[in-house]
Amino acid sequence: MRNLLYVGALAVGLLTAGCGQAETGSTAEPVAVGEINSSPTAPSGKARIELGETKLGKVLTGEDGRTLYLFEKDKNGKSSCFGPCAEAWPPFMTEGKPVAGDGVKADLIGTTKREDEGSQVTYNDHPLYYYIQDKQPGDVTGHDIEGFGAEWYAVTAKGEKAKG
Repeated sequence: MRNLLYVGALAVGLLTAGCGQAETGSTAEPVAVGEINSSPTAPSGKARIELGETKLGKVLTGEDGRTLYLFEKDKNGKSSCFGPCAEAWPPFMTEGKPVAGDGVKADLIGTTKREDEGSQVTYNDHPLYYYIQDKQPGDVTGHDIEGFGAEWYAVTAKGEKAKG
């Protein structure tokens, strides 16, 4: 029952926000029952940011090597993604100060307090998110798509949008 509630809330959010159609012509895939709970959302201690290889080149990754994204609607280091948005784009959360892996600039890492509780990891003042449709390390299915009112991009070690 809980999964159905999540899927229903996500479907309503996607419909009302116009999520899915990218300027590049790609579309986000629909979310199937059971996929929502498979995304990492709860912090499991100190978050660690790594660099992972993708078709876009090296981008920031979090738990299990999954790609991390920035949301252009976020301003001044604060998240604007909650409710159905945060279900499709789970925030990268931490308990304590996040850790930089090889090639990641520790001085660009920070945190922001979320309105819905907890600390979200930031990089170059961008709150970071996973994308629910990324299934394995190296996936970048959320790159350069529009959803919930703005564009989403994978993030480079410089803290910028990945090219591609």
